[in-house]
Amino acid sequence: MHSNYDKQPYVTAAGCGNEHCFTGYERIAEKLNKRLQAVKQRNCILAIDCYPGVRINEILEGLIKNIPANLVIYTDDEVFYDNTYVNEKIQDHMTEDRVFGIMTHFSFEHFIDMEKITAVIGKIEETEGIIIVYGVGASLVCTPDIYVYADLARWEIQQRYRSGEIANWKADNFSDDSLKKFKRGYFFEWRTADRHKRNNFDNFDYLLDTNLKGYPKMITAFSYFKGLEAAINSPFRVAPFFDPGVWGGQWMKHKFSLDRNVENYAWAFDCVPEENSLLIKVGDQIIETPSINLTLRHPKELLGEKVYTRYGAEFPIRLDFLDTMGGQNLSLQVHPLTDYIYQNFGIPYTQDESYYILDAGEDAEVYLGVKADIDQVRFIADLKHAETGEISFPADEYINKFPAKKHDHFLIPAGTVHCSGSEAVVLEISTTPYIFTFKLWDWDRLGLDGRPRPVHIEHGQKVIQYDRDTRWTQSNLINQISPVAEGDGWREEKTGLHELEPLETRRHWFSKPVAHDTKGTLNVLNLIEGSECIVESPVNAFKPFIVHYAETFIIPANVGAYIIRPYGASEGKEIATLKVYVRNS
Repeated sequence: MHSNYDKQPYVTAAGCGNEHCFTGYERIAEKLNKRLQAVKQRNCILAIDCYPGVRINEILEGLIKNIPANLVIYTDDEVFYDNTYVNEKIQDHMTEDRVFGIMTHFSFEHFIDMEKITAVIGKIEETEGIIIVYGVGASLVCTPDIYVYADLARWEIQQRYRSGEIANWKADNFSDDSLKKFKRGYFFEWRTADRHKRNNFDNFDYLLDTNLKGYPKMITAFSYFKGLEAAINSPFRVAPFFDPGVWGGQWMKHKFSLDRNVENYAWAFDCVPEENSLLIKVGDQIIETPSINLTLRHPKELLGEKVYTRYGAEFPIRLDFLDTMGGQNLSLQVHPLTDYIYQNFGIPYTQDESYYILDAGEDAEVYLGVKADIDQVRFIADLKHAETGEISFPADEYINKFPAKKHDHFLIPAGTVHCSGSEAVVLEISTTPYIFTFKLWDWDRLGLDGRPRPVHIEHGQKVIQYDRDTRWTQSNLINQISPVAEGDGWREEKTGLHELEPLETRRHWFSKPVAHDTKGTLNVLNLIEGSECIVESPVNAFKPFIVHYAETFIIPANVGAYIIRPYGASEGKEIATLKVYVRNS
């Protein structure tokens, strides 16, 4: 089955035409100049507040120098403490580990040098004319007359980390390992910046999309919020992205028509709102914005009140693809228990997950759970000897290996040793803290950067659940499928997850329309079988939404009732969706 998988899905800001969108620095500067000139007072302050990772020099050269300002203030140099101060303040949270830190709860205000900001405020009070404050936290200096927020997606930030183009905020670590940069972003910068952004949404005048080098797009806050409102009132998809890996396969490259020149694709991040982008059409332009902004701006409408009460403004469901078709085994790994992740890293919930086998070759296998009565001391000793290169870890002696076929579902509560083998396409369904994978063994290989991939046996050995042995795993974690309901042309099955996990999955096979209802909670679905389906409102509350094979789509809690039926090439055929939601919410 070939797929017409949509790699650029978008929502439309209703009623907002080209007058709400300005492209290129020249047009943006022209628009801002007109706004500034219209302010009839002694001075006029323009704040260009930047998310960490924005190309500051591009903003300076392309935009600020095209505005005739009487005073220009750059926050990094003139408002915040120097790099040494910031690094020392966050040092304990960053740790010496290459991957893991401790979640911070700082705000940008913690890093403002009061002597500096007092001097800056004095300059502003003395200046007549146009004043520009730009950089991270620009709006903290004073209340601006015009507020532009310059934003970009975390995935784009990671690409800039990898290339060495940017350092972390208040750091000079351009040449650092990209994993260390990501760690600092994940545990410190992004949390701090999201907190600041969330507190200032209502003050925005414009949103500046800085994802594409040299091609900024600025939209009015009115049109931006119209786009977000469109998303929370209808089905939508986030923009997927794809990444190669040492174990990556070839299935997605061909199925999704990806770049054939890339050696492999290991991951497809199809619903990871912390990293994915939401695309919003304003007039003739498509604006890219971090999809986490939707969660920050409309958590109750998107998640539902019960899920929001439980998780806060975080999107608790993650769906992605792992492609080992023509590739290699994933690393042997385990995820931390909830208490362990909270006590050691400051995260209130862990990564419980499952592997839904979207496609599989004849020899596909999944490693899951330990074998019965293994010698635990020797098991850990062999892992450590393998880490130092003394031996090649004998995985088959310790870990169960089960054959995997299309539409099998393997459940993986935290603490269960696991990995997908080669020749499989996994739809990975999990709760969100995706960074917390404790690798135990990586099959004697190096990463794409030529370095050994990080292994965390010291953490992993403290969370492995040895009672999840062969018999328990077979009885509790493999194809726990039971019928739920059926009707004319459809049937519903429960496929998991395990009772220790917070997510529920329901599979619907259908050749006729199926009625669903969010019941006030977030639903995330994937079309796991069939060419196309269409999602409709029984009361015409949203426009019909077409979904293609393997696409993950989000139904906000706000939507309520919806209907899914086969569409296009799938009409009259039996197709299937897998629905994920937070259990008991």
